[in-house]
Amino acid sequence: MTEMGNALYPEYLKVSEADLGKGASVEVKVVDGMDEIAHAVADEMMAVVDAAQAEGCAATMIIPVGPVDQFPILAQMINKQGKGWREVVLINMDEYLDEDDQWVPEGHPLSFRGYMKRKFYDLIDPDLAPLEQNRVFPDPRDLSGIQKLIAARGGLDACFGGIGINGHMAFNEPPEPGELCSLEEFAARPTRNLNLSRETVTINSVTVGGGLAVIPRRAITVGMKEILAARKLRLYCNRLWQSAVVRKVLHDEVGPACPASYIRGHADARLTVAKYVAEPPDIALR
Repeated sequence: MTEMGNALYPEYLKVSEADLGKGASVEVKVVDGMDEIAHAVADEMMAVVDAAQAEGCAATMIIPVGPVDQFPILAQMINKQGKGWREVVLINMDEYLDEDDQWVPEGHPLSFRGYMKRKFYDLIDPDLAPLEQNRVFPDPRDLSGIQKLIAARGGLDACFGGIGINGHMAFNEPPEPGELCSLEEFAARPTRNLNLSRETVTINSVTVGGGLAVIPRRAITVGMKEILAARKLRLYCNRLWQSAVVRKVLHDEVGPACPASYIRGHADARLTVAKYVAEPPDIALR
């Protein structure tokens, strides 16, 4: 820890933009802003599908709702290119659950299923769009279903995602205080239903005007096991508050306390951030 005035703060927060990712075995790419992040995600998703099609296969990917701006862009790209995505399998990372551990209704304003339908699938030419059965969300009634699907498809070509304020990938939350979990045990956690952390509920409420009461407290998530088994890991950060967490991911200890830090052990991981995220956090009262 380093002293700054009367405060203590971790060394990783001092990492400069130029040194971001140095020694971390993760490719770090810096782009201008939110629009460039959206296009970067769409371009890479398209590249994964094109590469698989070139080999006579249909890609299988885990995808997020967060970041989100790439989906209308990707729909336009698919329509313009004219290549069918009907056999492409898209596995969404997670979905909110109600009090009975069922998906929140698709009409719920925060439903990821509803968002994907409105902002992606409905925007694609029906002759080109993935078949209904290939638009997959983890099912709280069939927790082993995602692993079975991935195995049947011969593995995951890629996993796309963001990073939460506490370092989560998908909704793989860090262990709660006092909860013991080894490095290996956490990496092996599969698809499951879980409670969302207080940090996640709070930061997610920021996107809905601070409405803490409207954020569901339960969710289903694909596990670290599925994510880390993907052939490619592609993470993106476009929020100003992610400046601190990307430094923790890349320059602090690898372990359950920061789930996204596990990307440092992956053979093909890339983290793309907006320039304002690459800049060190401004730790000061204003």
